Amino acid sequence: MIQPTYLDPEINLVPIKLGKNIEIKVSDPKATEVWVEYGNEKKSLKRNKDSLWYVRIESDLDPKEILICKKFESGYVTRRHNPYAFRVDYPPGISNYYKGADYRAFSYMGSHYRDYGGVEGFNFILYAPSAIGVSIVGDFNGWEPSVNPMFKIENTGFWGLFIPDIGDNELYKFSITTQHGNVITKSDPYGFSSEKRPGTASKTHKSKFKWRDRKYIEKRVQFKVESSPISVYEVHLGSWKRGENGGFLPYRDLAMELSKYCKEMGFTHIELLPIMEHPLDDSWGYQTSGYFSPTSRHGGPDDFKEFIDIMHSNDIGVILDWVPAHFPRDESFLSEFDGTNLFEYSDPLKRDHPDWGTLIFDFGKRSTINFLISSASFWIEEYHADAIRIDAVSSMLYLDYSRRDGRWRPNIYGGNENLEAISFIKELNDHMMKSYPGSFTVAEESTSWGGVTKRLDQGGLGFSLKWNMGWMHDILEYISLDPIYRKYHQDQLTFIFWYGFSENYILPLSHDEVVYGKRSIYGKMPGDPWQKLANVRLLYSFMFSFPGKKLLFMGNEIPVREEWDFRAYDSLKNNPEANKENVANLIKDLNSIYRNSRCLYEHDFDSRAFGWIDYSDRDQSVICFYRHDKQNMFVFVMNFTPVPRNSYRVGVPQAGTYRTVINSDYEKYGGSGEGSSGDIISQSTPYHGQDFSIELDLPPLGALYLRRVL
Repeated sequence: MIQPTYLDPEINLVPIKLGKNIEIKVSDPKATEVWVEYGNEKKSLKRNKDSLWYVRIESDLDPKEILICKKFESGYVTRRHNPYAFRVDYPPGISNYYKGADYRAFSYMGSHYRDYGGVEGFNFILYAPSAIGVSIVGDFNGWEPSVNPMFKIENTGFWGLFIPDIGDNELYKFSITTQHGNVITKSDPYGFSSEKRPGTASKTHKSKFKWRDRKYIEKRVQFKVESSPISVYEVHLGSWKRGENGGFLPYRDLAMELSKYCKEMGFTHIELLPIMEHPLDDSWGYQTSGYFSPTSRHGGPDDFKEFIDIMHSNDIGVILDWVPAHFPRDESFLSEFDGTNLFEYSDPLKRDHPDWGTLIFDFGKRSTINFLISSASFWIEEYHADAIRIDAVSSMLYLDYSRRDGRWRPNIYGGNENLEAISFIKELNDHMMKSYPGSFTVAEESTSWGGVTKRLDQGGLGFSLKWNMGWMHDILEYISLDPIYRKYHQDQLTFIFWYGFSENYILPLSHDEVVYGKRSIYGKMPGDPWQKLANVRLLYSFMFSFPGKKLLFMGNEIPVREEWDFRAYDSLKNNPEANKENVANLIKDLNSIYRNSRCLYEHDFDSRAFGWIDYSDRDQSVICFYRHDKQNMFVFVMNFTPVPRNSYRVGVPQAGTYRTVINSDYEKYGGSGEGSSGDIISQSTPYHGQDFSIELDLPPLGALYLRRVL
């Protein structure tokens, strides 16, 4: 039988009242002297045979009023209330954490500031059901496990302790004695603040922030994702801009500059690559170590709240990337948390993620489901985030994702679907939609799984939006071709039509496509520098014209020459050569037209508001289509070759005047100034199966947007 290496505080450390006497015990092997102060009295403690400091005093005081004083070899003296004179503040119904739905576990788990009759401190609660013993260690007790062992709630798996007289930003961890007698030290799964890397401790946190975004939040309740303009600027905060010495900028400084920039460019939202704490600077942040803690690289929790508050004050929504698919193996965090696979699958055929060397959450455990949904809720509720984008959904849905034959475990029906993960996703989306009106969820899902954005009552997964990874792959592969070969691949342009309304799609040009040798958007383009830039402008014009919400990764709008490699790119953004090209001016105008034209966003997911005019002109690599509602109509014509097409006839559904609102070859965008401009009056000449037509001059590698005005 394993002998525990911890003190049971219930037996050994809780003060005992014996008539008029109070018996007090203290555990601290590093102290050289210990005494108690009560009223005007003072009395020393002596070590007993169990190496505890012990004293019996005569007093009518409540043990909570008695101070424990310690002196150490350095001469340092502490005076604090006795933690074991207080009882832990456990919430009612705590057993729901491992039995039923508990989506606000963050309201009691972790460390929370408490004031017990004028005695201030932090209440700690941890779930470690397989641990033999748990202690809190930190700067406040010299990182000595025997000083602050936690109370165990019998038959629940919870451990708790109130530690008085410790303040904000105190470092702490949990020292856990496992069933095998090993002692491991872990950061708090519910830690709300984190020590700066390379440290891995959690920090106590008492928020002092006062939100100023009430009007924004009230308006958000009415937000309808399906019928609203959504143009997202995807950002990695650590490399969007750095300080003069290359250091990370504070959240506030980033918010002031980023909000101004996004507002100037016309984006409706920013999406942050994972802002949750993670171990490595030179990473995207997708190996999350702190599911309730914003990264300390840019400041503390209140600083990040101010970041979001500033964004909201500029009417810019905030989408947070969130990673429930997997987590890092680092020994300080979630892996083998209490000496067992508490968070991850225990089955090796389900536990290990082959692509990233990470661990996969056990979606069959109620405690894990509540941990994850509480995390998602936390960022919406406590940080006022507007949406979460869930990374790597495909890897969650399939048990054989990226696995060889024989290296995965079929479900109970013999299939490859992860039924537990599917259930978790549905439960998450159901909770988010019901609890936080106006917020939304986004799936990064790259397979043909059906119904990702269908409602739960229709058999779907319940996401609000899905990244259209197929479109991103097809369009980038097509636009990278030498124009002479594009006529053989026109289907890559038009294939989206056959499935483009099957889900609520975002059209992304994301960080995934500008790293690891894939080259920048500019670098993918064929031809000389002029043709490269023309292709970039044409690509963006196509993206903003086609149905679907929009997403552009930072730097794509400049466009930067090199692929992203975690460096700061603001020096490139301010490069005079880049500014001469003025591609950003096109993005501004595209965003403006998109946001101010209801027919370009209100019916993104309704095929009846879209119509092809012609997609069969392969030889000239030209496509044209229209979008409309009851009041408005746009006609879009794209020429994917460097050859100007003069007097090119295009059929239109209605007679009238068609005004050129975008010509991607305009000189103000860095183009040559060729192609149609101004107003074009339709003719009663049927063409392309339409009753009317217009005659256009198509710019080389260019796009035309025409709005019907009369």
